[in-house]
Amino acid sequence: MTNTRDAVRELATKARGAARVLRSASTTEKNAALEAIAVLLEERSKEITEANGQDIARGIEVGLTDALIDRLTLDESRIAGIADAVRQLIALPDPVGEVVAGRTLPNGLTVRNVRVPMGVVGMIYEARPNVTVDAACLALKAGSAVLLRGGSAAEQTNVVLVALMREAIDSVGIPSDAIASVDEWGREGATELMAARGYIDLLIPRGGAGLIQSVVANSTVPVIETGVGNCHVFINADADRDRAVAIAVNAKTHRPGVCNAAETLLLHEGFEHGGAVLAALADRGVTLHVDEAARSLAEQAGVSLELIKDATAEDWDTEYLSLDMAVAVVSSVDEAIAHIDRHSSGHTEAIVTDSVADANRFVAAIDSAAVMVNASTRFTDGGELGLGAEIGISTQKLHARGPMGLAELTTTTCVVEGSGHVR
Repeated sequence: MTNTRDAVRELATKARGAARVLRSASTTEKNAALEAIAVLLEERSKEITEANGQDIARGIEVGLTDALIDRLTLDESRIAGIADAVRQLIALPDPVGEVVAGRTLPNGLTVRNVRVPMGVVGMIYEARPNVTVDAACLALKAGSAVLLRGGSAAEQTNVVLVALMREAIDSVGIPSDAIASVDEWGREGATELMAARGYIDLLIPRGGAGLIQSVVANSTVPVIETGVGNCHVFINADADRDRAVAIAVNAKTHRPGVCNAAETLLLHEGFEHGGAVLAALADRGVTLHVDEAARSLAEQAGVSLELIKDATAEDWDTEYLSLDMAVAVVSSVDEAIAHIDRHSSGHTEAIVTDSVADANRFVAAIDSAAVMVNASTRFTDGGELGLGAEIGISTQKLHARGPMGLAELTTTTCVVEGSGHVR
């Protein structure tokens, strides 16, 4: 009986073979494969939702959180959205072959840095079947093969999605081994992905803090660390009331179970409408974990005592992924920056202000992957920022940072041309 290590490495070897084909595939060929995937997603949406229903039922039975159930769920509308995202990728420029730098040296040599495919990309994620399609299609357009570990929570959905995509790309002449899953080997499959240095070129974990840190700590394959999102919204003293309310509410409640949802609200003590912001959040069911000054504002605004809790030291570092929000009152822009510096996960921070000087100071001082000025944290998203589907939000500083789209799934080759030059 084949052991897990041999099985995963056999998949990775086949993926490397497929990656060699993809490396020289034309944009037209890759786009045809993507269109075939989009078509099958639409044609087989019932099959996908039936499999997804099994995963949801099992998830509810084992007590998955509401946030994870939300991430797990695929209905016809979400499937249509995934197919649309695939077609948006078709419309995007192919990064492979792009010259990112070029120069002619004094000795006549020409030097070009050209984008080339990464090779074989591994993905480890949980309860996010949309990532199954996003990761595979991004890798494909960027000329790379992908090995997926989607977790037990989405097992049945991912079986259908992976089979569908392999069928789709094979139908247009792209090797089906360019997309494969190690889910049948469970956690051992994930462990072997992490150990497959030399077989896999890059590993990207996407999920909760525990999953990400486990991959970062244990992988021998190069890893891009993606986004635990302890995101902040800071409302400055001069902020417009309606704008502040709208941004805080959207950042927290639009989709609370995702990494770019705001988890902490910082109110300048000079902002006169802090109570209105807290009342608006409470009206949408948000439980406020408050410091002493924020409690006073909430009580004065008539927020139900059931929705007010005293903040603990842990609250400032918590990614709730739920309708909970930590709230503190600060005395200055500098105090807000200092708080974020202590507690941020480096994902996304936002400032609401009418002061250009304060906005510029905030942007210059904040060391996160994304900084929003008078905009919701929810915009840290590949689709919203024009990248098409994203493979994750990188919170590290090497190779890629922020939303990772097509360009971030490539590397570069230095192409040097001479005319008989010798050194």
